[in-house]
Amino acid sequence: MANPYRGEAELVLAGKTYPLRLTLGALAELETAFGVEGLGALGTRLGAGGLSARDLIHLLAPLMRGGGARFGATEVASLVEASDLPAVVAAISACFAAALPEDAPSP
Repeated sequence: MANPYRGEAELVLAGKTYPLRLTLGALAELETAFGVEGLGALGTRLGAGGLSARDLIHLLAPLMRGGGARFGATEVASLVEASDLPAVVAAISACFAAALPEDAPSP
């Protein structure tokens, strides 16, 4: 079960529940994957919208690893069906919301 106090969310894929967690390592991976320097630039890039399927994989894989899974991007991509996309987007959003609440101080 996800612990929102640790900034976790859950995602169910193929009947299995995976915790998602935004760790410092996940943030570093996301900066690299999206080709940005710094958290502000990452927030701007993600907030711009227009995310591709590849972007969702780049978001989901580090969050799953932060939650304890040992999957690479290829394994994550093979787990997600097109019908899972609404749940994937909701879980990624919930993970960021839990880890970075609106009332938290800005870095």
